[in-house]
Amino acid sequence: MRKFNRKNFETREISIQKNFVENSDGSCLICFGKTMVICTAIIENDVPSWLKGKGTGWVTAEYGMLPGSTSSRNRRESKLGKQTGRTTEIQRLIGRSLRSIIDLNCLGEKSIIVDCDVIQADGGTRTASITGGFVALSLAIKKYMSPNKSIQNPIKDYVAAISCGIVKNEVLVDLDYSEDSIADVDANFVITQKSGFSEVQATGEENTFQKDELVDMMEKVELVSEKIFAIQKGALE
Repeated sequence: MRKFNRKNFETREISIQKNFVENSDGSCLICFGKTMVICTAIIENDVPSWLKGKGTGWVTAEYGMLPGSTSSRNRRESKLGKQTGRTTEIQRLIGRSLRSIIDLNCLGEKSIIVDCDVIQADGGTRTASITGGFVALSLAIKKYMSPNKSIQNPIKDYVAAISCGIVKNEVLVDLDYSEDSIADVDANFVITQKSGFSEVQATGEENTFQKDELVDMMEKVELVSEKIFAIQKGALE
């Protein structure tokens, strides 16, 4: 039995509070159950050196976990002198996911930096960061476009992410930490509303998995994704 009597294909309670941070161009607090992430987006009038003079923009992301976000203190990476491989992997995933639904040519030579800071972790921090990062990004673009009516909206689609895995031979959607830590197969799915999947990460933690099991996970993710898109839309209204 899952916590709170969740069915295998049910997500945890999801909430998004927009404009959570006043000083950013766009922000939100997103919660997947006990997992909580602050997402902010800031637009800068600059692009990386390899894009200068090309008339196109860039979207990138940074990710971090506060020391008190986990049951035992999570050491600040600034104290360690470098980012861990996990952090680098996750922030690249967030950046790729957000760029998948943005027409970078519409931005001009501007960069949007999306910061995702985990304040409480109970599984699914990267998927929550992508889902909330989209909301923060959208709010920042809306704010930028408001006085510039002639600018074309660069957002082509909605994007969200959700975890899915096989635990004790059952496919479960939106794993919390207690489920993720014992999963035989652990997967993260990045999905757009109109264009299908943007990225799939699936790992046999303790076991291999079959094609039909992967398809089963993808189908369950497709079903719950509409709920997540509706929550994003509600936050953006």
